[in-house]
Amino acid sequence: MTDDHQPVMVEEVLHFLAPRPGGIYLDATLGAGGHAEAILRATGGRCTLIGVDKDPQALARARYNLRSFGPAVKLVGTDFTDIPWILRSNEITALDGILLDIGMSSMQIDEASRGFSFRREGPLDMRMDPSQRLTAAEVVNAYAEEDLRRILRRYGQERYADAIARAIVGHRRHGPIRTTTQLVEIIERSYPARTRRQHPARRTFQALRIEVNRELEALETALGVAPEVLAPGGRIVVISYHSLEDRLVKRTFSAQSGRARSLPGLGSTEPTGPMDVLTPNAVLPSDAETERNPRASSARLRAARRRRTRTGQGS
Repeated sequence: MTDDHQPVMVEEVLHFLAPRPGGIYLDATLGAGGHAEAILRATGGRCTLIGVDKDPQALARARYNLRSFGPAVKLVGTDFTDIPWILRSNEITALDGILLDIGMSSMQIDEASRGFSFRREGPLDMRMDPSQRLTAAEVVNAYAEEDLRRILRRYGQERYADAIARAIVGHRRHGPIRTTTQLVEIIERSYPARTRRQHPARRTFQALRIEVNRELEALETALGVAPEVLAPGGRIVVISYHSLEDRLVKRTFSAQSGRARSLPGLGSTEPTGPMDVLTPNAVLPSDAETERNPRASSARLRAARRRRTRTGQGS
């Protein structure tokens, strides 16, 4: 088996995650295992790496790619919203680091039968977990027009959500929409040609994928448990790929750091939450990386650290 998947912002991930021998790290979006391998190598294989992915194909590929690290690697086939259960089932009380790379993996996008790509013909599927019931076909063919509009506006930030939703409902009166190609043709007919700076189906496919996989809800859940499962000084690193995700990460980290309050007589302020934000602004990939791997161009990295004491002292 070979793997051409290129993990994004590896150097930046290692910098902010700061893996060390003896640490316990959770790669909650394992994919093919590229980031996990970098973490293991950074510690000389002397850490515990728990890899989580609900896609069985990704899990199988990662198992092969990480086979040389032996018992240092523990792989779990589940959703990253199950972090507390994952720790309990592995008899782990706290983590030294969590990585969430929220993007689609190359192998998922490139496999036409998964239905993620608007550039390849395949079934309207888009499930990261093939065992779940909801598919993109069900969303497209069964959701009411107003619900389609809502999804396209909220998750795709689609300017022409009204026209696309109306066209989808009109088309399905004559028969179900079954393939990515059919849907792309409907979207293209709904899109004014003069506005096509990007592929007209890009935002709709993003919105459908987020709806099918409940991506924002899952991310919010995982971010919410981080302060509870990280050891003092433990870190969480999140890579996101569109503004909805990035805003959620930024807002959550800010809330978890707590509002600053004045210290009587000292003229200074002290954050009150359990986390320290390590990235005041999102960290972007280097020009060299985006040239080498264009899929990295939309990546945004943010990181936070579990405070060592209630008063925020220490690092």
